[in-house]
Amino acid sequence: MAERVVIDPLTRIEGHLRIELEREGEKITNAWSETTQFRGIEEIVEGRDPRDVWAFVGRICGVCTGVHSIGSVVAVEDAIGSTVPKQARLIRDLVLGSQEVHDHVVHFYHLHALDWVNVVSAAEADPKKAVEFAASIGSTWKNNSETTFQKVKETIQGVLDSGQLSIFSNGYWEHPDYRLPPEANLMAVSHYLDALQFQRSIIRINTVFGGKNPHPNFLVGGMACSIDPNKSETVNQVQLDQVSSWIDEILEFVNDCYYPDAVAIMGAYKDYFDIGAAAPNFLAVGMAGATYGGDPTGRPVSSFHPDIRPGVILDGDYSTLHELDPAKITEFVSSAWFSYSEGKDVGLHPSEGETVVDYTGPQPPYEWLGDSEEYTWSKAPRYDGRPTQVGPVARVLLAYLQKEPTTTRLVNEAMKALDIRVEQLNSTAGRTFARAVEAVTTAEALADTILPAFIDGLRRGDIDVFDSSTWEPSSWPQECEGFSMLEVARGTLGHWVRIKDGKVDNYQAVVPTTWLAGGRDARGQMGPYEHSLAHGGEHPLVDPKQPLEPLRTIHSFDPCMSCAVHVLDPNGESVMEVMTP
Repeated sequence: MAERVVIDPLTRIEGHLRIELEREGEKITNAWSETTQFRGIEEIVEGRDPRDVWAFVGRICGVCTGVHSIGSVVAVEDAIGSTVPKQARLIRDLVLGSQEVHDHVVHFYHLHALDWVNVVSAAEADPKKAVEFAASIGSTWKNNSETTFQKVKETIQGVLDSGQLSIFSNGYWEHPDYRLPPEANLMAVSHYLDALQFQRSIIRINTVFGGKNPHPNFLVGGMACSIDPNKSETVNQVQLDQVSSWIDEILEFVNDCYYPDAVAIMGAYKDYFDIGAAAPNFLAVGMAGATYGGDPTGRPVSSFHPDIRPGVILDGDYSTLHELDPAKITEFVSSAWFSYSEGKDVGLHPSEGETVVDYTGPQPPYEWLGDSEEYTWSKAPRYDGRPTQVGPVARVLLAYLQKEPTTTRLVNEAMKALDIRVEQLNSTAGRTFARAVEAVTTAEALADTILPAFIDGLRRGDIDVFDSSTWEPSSWPQECEGFSMLEVARGTLGHWVRIKDGKVDNYQAVVPTTWLAGGRDARGQMGPYEHSLAHGGEHPLVDPKQPLEPLRTIHSFDPCMSCAVHVLDPNGESVMEVMTP
């Protein structure tokens, strides 16, 4: 009989995720992805002024800060026919691009690295040999010095001597599958600390243009920031010089530190290019930052790489890119605690989506949810009936098929160095590698394309950031609807809005983590998280008390459960308190 294993809560993610597993021998044979939060935001915005909705849906998450707001304003703009000025679109691109790199850096170093890097082992390292190791993997990061590594080693030793491991408490440091030598671990911990400083400065770009972070300010029809290089109370030359220096810092950190670290660490765990594959279907509307208001077969509202078109890869055919048809997107609630007016087994297109709570589960704390047909708060999106992956690996495959130069070069170099095939990017290691590739291409776009285009516009006197022609509701049709699809850190984000008599009549968000974390559909098909762990019965789990291997795979998706669902107590009171290592 299969042994049952529960990981709850799954840590180093945003939000609450519970994974239930069945294990035979040292292999996983079945899995359930269980989101234990309730989504309420879509119901909150019904009946509100659509020009205000961005401020509500932006609170879906504080990690993906800003992306939901941009998705919302673009959907409303599509509905009311607003044409956003070029400079406002470039500002949004700067915000999306910096957010993208910020998210990938935080994910790799602060959420995912501890699955591969043994912090305790770093205390045994020789700092001089750590410098040599860094050089051997092509890392030219400015802080790769014997002095720096010695200080980090002393800090780690001091933490160990204190008996209080702080943020590194409850790690599985005795697990036998940590493979990096002590010097590599020391380098990685040092870069972990450097990334803390880096991510603090990079996100200031959002603050310059959005006024604050998290949750920057946005505006239907443009951006809520005035531009005048000569005035102190607007976005001015001093701030633009700062933005330029921060983008230079992004380019330096990604190329000199992050990318070589990711390639080297995944190379040490090369077998994970054959572990954690999900159903081989992929969807993306472009590379990072690609934004469509309405039909993605048309021209993008904005894009860092406008020549890379939307598409889907289906049924494991990695050589063919099919045209994306948004009409083929549906959401199922067969395994979720929701109901549809037409029945549990019907898939609804987001434009007709419903968010009706129908909780049938037990009162927490739970013992086991997988025996019930309904076990999660996450809906299950499908493309043309297929479980589908979104995210960096989908975008990298999309760009690779369309021969985007930097993506093609980096993927080809990695495949040659690691002796892997392109289809092996559908894996735990492949998803982690794809994020590093995307960080490079996004950093280059910020430095070489987006900021220069914005500055060039200013030189020509273009400071227009708002389309006022459709601001007043009297200019809107009595009924209208629109949607947005855009590429953000974790994958394709879609917002659908229907407006009637100047108010929101229906609102649905289909987010990357819903695509990935959703449970089984009406046909019993697993969602990507579940499939990546259970399909084929070959995913390792050596020690149920130290479930390091499934953590590696689930973390490779970078879960953001607050995007997939959102807790709301209508009285504003605390729902529960959760203590987690």
